[in-house]
Amino acid sequence: MATFGLIEYKDASPEVRAIYDDIMATRKTDWINDFWKAIAHDPATLKRTWEDIKQIMAPGALDPLTKELIYVAVSVTNNCHYCIASHTASAKNKGMTDAMFKELQAVIGMANETNKLVTGYQVEIDDRFKTP
Repeated sequence: MATFGLIEYKDASPEVRAIYDDIMATRKTDWINDFWKAIAHDPATLKRTWEDIKQIMAPGALDPLTKELIYVAVSVTNNCHYCIASHTASAKNKGMTDAMFKELQAVIGMANETNKLVTGYQVEIDDRFKTP
């Protein structure tokens, strides 16, 4: 259960409803997921987070599916079950196949393993990898 509970649309202040409306319009959906309902107790955080995610996850130099795959990878590494579920669903909606998901998990596992080995062995960065 969320620390402060969830703010449903019908119970939301006009300020929060406006953000909910923008979320639904942008995502072309008729519902608000629980993450937004949980942080709606702090309308400033809700607004800032929504504006940031809307900008960052929009198409850009990286396509929307690639951004979702990165989001899943970071969420797995940070052990955020909610974000893993929501961004896996979003990645599937953007075209992620089961094969892509499996390969992504292999890359996440390998990156985490080798990151820990480098950390444990205290490996110095090769000169050719350093930016001038």
